[in-house]
Amino acid sequence: MTGVESPAYVPGHGLLRGRTAVITAAAGTGIGGATARRFLEEGARVLISDAHPRRLKEHATALDREFPGAVTAVPCDVTDEAQVRALFDAAVAAHGRLDVVVNNAGLGGTSPLVDMTDEQWDRVLDVTLNGTFRCTRAALRALRRTGGGVIVNNASVVGWRAQAGQAHYAAAKAGVMALTRCAAIEAAAYGVRVNAVAPSLALHPHLEKVTSAELLAELTEREAFGRCAQPWEVANVIVFLASGYSSYMTGEVVAVSSQHP
Repeated sequence: MTGVESPAYVPGHGLLRGRTAVITAAAGTGIGGATARRFLEEGARVLISDAHPRRLKEHATALDREFPGAVTAVPCDVTDEAQVRALFDAAVAAHGRLDVVVNNAGLGGTSPLVDMTDEQWDRVLDVTLNGTFRCTRAALRALRRTGGGVIVNNASVVGWRAQAGQAHYAAAKAGVMALTRCAAIEAAAYGVRVNAVAPSLALHPHLEKVTSAELLAELTEREAFGRCAQPWEVANVIVFLASGYSSYMTGEVVAVSSQHP
Protein backbone atom coordinates (compact mmCIF):
# COMPACT_ATOMS: atom_id res chain seq x y z
CA MET A 1 0.00 0.00 0.00
CA THR A 2 1.26 3.48 -0.84
CA GLY A 3 1.53 5.55 2.30
CA VAL A 4 -0.31 8.80 2.83
CA GLU A 5 2.06 11.72 3.32
CA SER A 6 2.53 13.12 6.80
CA PRO A 7 0.49 16.29 7.42
CA ALA A 8 2.02 19.68 8.04
CA TYR A 9 3.23 20.40 11.57
CA VAL A 10 0.51 22.06 13.64
CA PRO A 11 1.47 25.31 15.41
CA GLY A 12 0.72 25.90 19.09
CA HIS A 13 -2.51 27.54 20.22
CA GLY A 14 -1.75 28.21 23.90
CA LEU A 15 -3.75 25.19 25.06
CA LEU A 16 -1.48 24.64 28.08
CA ARG A 17 -0.61 28.25 28.90
CA GLY A 18 0.31 28.63 32.55
CA ARG A 19 0.46 24.89 33.22
CA THR A 20 3.43 23.07 34.76
CA ALA A 21 4.21 19.59 33.45
CA VAL A 22 6.53 16.68 34.19
CA ILE A 23 7.42 14.41 31.27
CA THR A 24 9.45 11.25 31.76
CA ALA A 25 11.78 9.68 29.18
CA ALA A 26 11.89 13.01 27.36
CA ALA A 27 15.56 13.27 26.35
CA GLY A 28 15.38 11.59 22.97
CA THR A 29 13.86 12.07 19.54
CA GLY A 30 10.80 9.94 20.28
CA ILE A 31 7.39 10.60 21.80
CA GLY A 32 8.74 12.04 25.06
CA GLY A 33 10.95 14.61 23.36
CA ALA A 34 8.19 15.52 20.92
CA THR A 35 5.73 15.92 23.79
CA ALA A 36 8.08 18.25 25.64
CA ARG A 37 8.36 20.46 22.56
CA ARG A 38 4.61 20.46 21.92
CA PHE A 39 3.89 21.37 25.56
CA LEU A 40 6.32 24.27 25.36
CA GLU A 41 4.75 25.43 22.10
CA GLU A 42 1.38 25.32 23.86
CA GLY A 43 2.64 27.59 26.64
CA ALA A 44 3.49 25.13 29.42
CA ARG A 45 6.49 25.15 31.74
CA VAL A 46 8.10 21.76 31.45
CA LEU A 47 10.31 19.63 33.66
CA ILE A 48 11.81 16.90 31.52
CA SER A 49 13.30 13.75 32.96
CA ASP A 50 15.25 10.79 31.68
CA ALA A 51 17.51 8.00 32.94
CA HIS A 52 20.34 9.23 30.68
CA PRO A 53 21.77 12.43 32.23
CA ARG A 54 24.01 13.46 29.33
CA ARG A 55 21.25 13.21 26.71
CA LEU A 56 18.84 14.90 29.10
CA LYS A 57 21.16 17.86 29.62
CA GLU A 58 21.76 18.23 25.88
CA HIS A 59 18.05 18.15 25.09
CA ALA A 60 17.17 20.58 27.89
CA THR A 61 19.85 23.00 26.69
CA ALA A 62 18.54 22.87 23.13
CA LEU A 63 14.95 23.47 24.25
CA ASP A 64 15.97 26.28 26.58
CA ARG A 65 17.49 28.17 23.65
CA GLU A 66 14.06 28.22 22.00
CA PHE A 67 11.97 28.54 25.17
CA PRO A 68 14.12 30.46 27.68
CA GLY A 69 13.22 29.89 31.30
CA ALA A 70 10.48 27.39 30.56
CA VAL A 71 12.52 24.17 30.78
CA THR A 72 14.12 22.39 33.71
CA ALA A 73 15.65 18.92 33.76
CA VAL A 74 16.00 16.31 36.49
CA PRO A 75 17.52 12.88 35.82
CA CYS A 76 15.34 10.03 37.03
CA ASP A 77 15.37 6.25 36.75
CA VAL A 78 11.73 5.26 37.17
CA THR A 79 12.75 1.89 38.65
CA ASP A 80 14.14 3.74 41.69
CA GLU A 81 11.45 4.94 44.11
CA ALA A 82 13.76 7.49 45.76
CA GLN A 83 14.53 9.08 42.39
CA VAL A 84 10.83 9.20 41.48
CA ARG A 85 9.99 10.98 44.73
CA ALA A 86 12.85 13.42 44.18
CA LEU A 87 11.60 14.14 40.66
CA PHE A 88 8.15 15.20 41.82
CA ASP A 89 9.50 17.11 44.79
CA ALA A 90 11.77 19.02 42.38
CA ALA A 91 8.85 19.87 40.10
CA VAL A 92 6.79 21.37 42.90
CA ALA A 93 9.83 23.14 44.37
CA ALA A 94 10.76 24.68 41.01
CA HIS A 95 7.29 25.87 40.01
CA GLY A 96 5.21 25.88 43.19
CA ARG A 97 2.64 23.52 41.71
CA LEU A 98 2.10 20.65 39.30
CA ASP A 99 -0.65 20.40 36.71
CA VAL A 100 0.20 17.67 34.20
CA VAL A 101 2.25 14.47 34.29
CA VAL A 102 3.13 12.45 31.20
CA ASN A 103 4.38 8.97 32.03
CA ASN A 104 6.30 8.11 28.89
CA ALA A 105 9.09 5.89 30.24
CA GLY A 106 9.07 2.38 28.84
CA LEU A 107 11.40 -0.36 27.68
CA GLY A 108 10.94 -2.82 24.85
CA GLY A 109 12.86 -5.76 23.46
CA THR A 110 12.24 -8.85 21.38
CA SER A 111 12.52 -12.44 22.54
CA PRO A 112 10.57 -15.62 21.90
CA LEU A 113 8.75 -16.60 25.07
CA VAL A 114 10.49 -19.99 25.31
CA ASP A 115 13.88 -18.25 25.30
CA MET A 116 12.93 -15.26 27.46
CA THR A 117 14.82 -15.04 30.74
CA ASP A 118 13.37 -13.91 34.04
CA GLU A 119 15.75 -10.96 33.87
CA GLN A 120 14.40 -9.86 30.47
CA TRP A 121 10.81 -10.17 31.68
CA ASP A 122 11.47 -8.39 34.96
CA ARG A 123 13.43 -5.52 33.39
CA VAL A 124 10.74 -4.67 30.82
CA LEU A 125 7.95 -4.83 33.40
CA ASP A 126 9.91 -2.88 35.99
CA VAL A 127 10.50 0.08 33.66
CA THR A 128 7.28 -0.01 31.66
CA LEU A 129 4.61 -1.04 34.16
CA ASN A 130 6.15 -0.62 37.62
CA GLY A 131 7.75 2.67 36.59
CA THR A 132 4.39 3.98 35.40
CA PHE A 133 2.86 2.85 38.69
CA ARG A 134 5.55 4.62 40.74
CA CYS A 135 5.18 7.85 38.78
CA THR A 136 1.37 7.71 38.81
CA ARG A 137 1.39 7.23 42.58
CA ALA A 138 3.81 10.13 43.09
CA ALA A 139 1.84 12.30 40.68
CA LEU A 140 -1.45 11.63 42.47
CA ARG A 141 0.09 12.54 45.80
CA ALA A 142 1.37 15.83 44.39
CA LEU A 143 -1.77 16.67 42.40
CA ARG A 144 -4.00 15.90 45.38
CA ARG A 145 -2.10 18.53 47.36
CA THR A 146 -2.24 21.15 44.60
CA GLY A 147 -5.93 20.74 43.83
CA GLY A 148 -6.20 18.56 40.74
CA GLY A 149 -4.62 18.02 37.35
CA VAL A 150 -4.03 15.50 34.61
CA ILE A 151 -2.00 12.32 34.14
CA VAL A 152 -1.38 10.88 30.68
CA ASN A 153 0.21 7.45 30.38
CA ASN A 154 1.87 6.02 27.30
CA ALA A 155 0.48 2.58 26.52
CA SER A 156 0.64 0.78 23.16
CA VAL A 157 -1.62 -1.04 20.72
CA VAL A 158 0.47 -4.11 21.62
CA GLY A 159 -1.47 -4.08 24.89
CA TRP A 160 -4.50 -5.04 22.79
CA ARG A 161 -3.13 -7.21 19.99
CA ALA A 162 -0.68 -10.10 19.84
CA GLN A 163 2.82 -9.82 18.43
CA ALA A 164 5.43 -12.56 18.46
CA GLY A 165 8.44 -11.85 20.63
CA GLN A 166 6.63 -9.16 22.62
CA ALA A 167 5.07 -11.08 25.51
CA HIS A 168 6.84 -9.00 28.18
CA TYR A 169 6.19 -5.65 26.49
CA ALA A 170 2.57 -6.51 25.64
CA ALA A 171 1.89 -7.64 29.21
CA ALA A 172 3.43 -4.44 30.55
CA LYS A 173 1.44 -2.18 28.22
CA ALA A 174 -1.82 -4.05 28.93
CA GLY A 175 -1.02 -3.45 32.58
CA VAL A 176 -0.56 0.27 31.90
CA MET A 177 -4.04 0.33 30.35
CA ALA A 178 -5.58 -1.37 33.39
CA LEU A 179 -3.63 0.86 35.77
CA THR A 180 -4.92 3.92 33.90
CA ARG A 181 -8.55 2.86 34.24
CA CYS A 182 -8.27 1.96 37.93
CA ALA A 183 -6.29 5.08 38.80
CA ALA A 184 -8.89 7.23 37.05
CA ILE A 185 -11.66 5.97 39.32
CA GLU A 186 -9.67 6.76 42.46
CA ALA A 187 -8.25 10.05 41.17
CA ALA A 188 -11.62 11.58 40.34
CA ALA A 189 -12.12 12.38 44.02
CA TYR A 190 -9.03 14.62 43.85
CA GLY A 191 -10.07 16.41 40.67
CA VAL A 192 -7.46 14.48 38.67
CA ARG A 193 -8.08 12.94 35.25
CA VAL A 194 -6.06 9.91 34.14
CA ASN A 195 -5.98 8.79 30.51
CA ALA A 196 -3.57 7.02 28.17
CA VAL A 197 -2.51 7.05 24.56
CA ALA A 198 -1.87 3.81 22.67
CA PRO A 199 0.43 4.43 19.70
CA SER A 200 1.61 1.78 17.30
CA LEU A 201 4.64 2.90 15.35
CA ALA A 202 5.99 6.42 15.92
CA LEU A 203 9.15 6.45 13.87
CA HIS A 204 12.32 8.13 15.16
CA PRO A 205 16.06 7.51 14.65
CA HIS A 206 16.55 5.22 17.65
CA LEU A 207 13.61 3.01 16.65
CA GLU A 208 15.00 2.74 13.12
CA LYS A 209 18.37 1.69 14.57
CA VAL A 210 17.02 -1.10 16.80
CA THR A 211 14.24 -2.44 14.54
CA SER A 212 14.76 -4.46 11.38
CA ALA A 213 13.63 -3.00 8.07
CA GLU A 214 11.43 -6.08 7.57
CA LEU A 215 9.56 -5.56 10.84
CA LEU A 216 9.15 -1.84 10.22
CA ALA A 217 7.67 -2.61 6.81
CA GLU A 218 5.30 -5.20 8.29
CA LEU A 219 4.08 -2.88 11.04
CA THR A 220 3.68 0.02 8.62
CA GLU A 221 1.57 -2.14 6.32
CA ARG A 222 -0.88 -2.75 9.16
CA GLU A 223 -1.65 0.96 9.46
CA ALA A 224 -4.62 2.46 7.63
CA PHE A 225 -2.51 5.36 6.36
CA GLY A 226 0.26 3.04 5.20
CA ARG A 227 2.91 4.98 7.08
CA CYS A 228 4.34 5.37 10.56
CA ALA A 229 3.13 8.13 12.82
CA GLN A 230 5.42 11.04 13.48
CA PRO A 231 6.22 11.38 17.20
CA TRP A 232 4.63 14.84 17.22
CA GLU A 233 1.35 13.35 15.99
CA VAL A 234 1.21 11.22 19.13
CA ALA A 235 2.28 14.27 21.17
CA ASN A 236 -0.68 16.21 19.75
CA VAL A 237 -3.09 13.66 21.24
CA ILE A 238 -1.27 13.92 24.57
CA VAL A 239 -1.70 17.71 24.41
CA PHE A 240 -5.42 17.22 23.85
CA LEU A 241 -5.69 14.87 26.84
CA ALA A 242 -3.72 17.33 28.99
CA SER A 243 -5.83 20.31 27.95
CA GLY A 244 -9.24 21.57 28.96
CA TYR A 245 -10.69 20.24 25.71
CA SER A 246 -10.82 16.77 27.29
CA SER A 247 -12.22 17.92 30.64
CA TYR A 248 -14.83 15.14 30.86
CA MET A 249 -12.54 12.31 29.73
CA THR A 250 -10.98 10.00 32.29
CA GLY A 251 -10.05 6.33 32.30
CA GLU A 252 -9.77 6.28 28.52
CA VAL A 253 -7.11 4.65 26.36
CA VAL A 254 -6.98 6.54 23.07
CA ALA A 255 -5.51 4.69 20.11
CA VAL A 256 -3.17 6.75 17.94
CA SER A 257 -3.31 4.04 15.32
CA SER A 258 -5.90 2.12 13.34
CA GLN A 259 -4.86 -1.03 15.25
CA HIS A 260 -7.35 -1.15 18.10
CA PRO A 261 -10.15 -3.53 19.11
